[in-house]
Amino acid sequence: MAPAGISFGVWVNAFLTLCILSFLYKDNPFFRFAESLFAGMSLGYYIGLATQNTLKPNLFSPLFHDFPGNVALLIPMALGIMLYFRYISSIAWLARIALAVYIGYYVGVYLMQKLHGDILFQSRDTIVPLTTGGIETLWNIVIMVGVFSVLIYFYFSAEHKGAVGKISRLGIYFLMISFGASFGYTIMARISLLMGRFSFLYNTWLRPLVSG
Repeated sequence: MAPAGISFGVWVNAFLTLCILSFLYKDNPFFRFAESLFAGMSLGYYIGLATQNTLKPNLFSPLFHDFPGNVALLIPMALGIMLYFRYISSIAWLARIALAVYIGYYVGVYLMQKLHGDILFQSRDTIVPLTTGGIETLWNIVIMVGVFSVLIYFYFSAEHKGAVGKISRLGIYFLMISFGASFGYTIMARISLLMGRFSFLYNTWLRPLVSG
């Protein structure tokens, strides 16, 4: 029975947190149990979320409320079902048709979205003035040199020797700085999550347990 002031849910959270942290010592059955439980619950939650927020409003409700008018929705439904034919060896080839349609459609849709949402904006932000004066001019020069050297690094039509090789090597340095900054940001986010779990263990579980 849980001590007064500590709910059963807190004990479950503390137990699962300690199971995950036990991997710091070595792989063990407690960690595998918590890992499998987390994966299974996440998958179940995602299935329920996709059913409620995607399938129901975009497929089931329109078909049931106006079947003749929305009969075209049977086509994407059939393609979605065909994706699962890959588990039936005799008709597994049908899944390739649905997969090809799916990939082709989303490539066409996301191509324009990425073009207008990322590529054009990033291209605009790299066209910076070099006559603003002060530290801003210095940073604009760094941006210009970085973009140019990285583009030269990915230019494979010429052998990376001489001036091209030196500029492409400079591009590698800019890439490593970018990757390092991204990796550092990821580490900071993971450490923030770890601190949150430690804070939970101490403030919500351990301190009430000891004081109560």
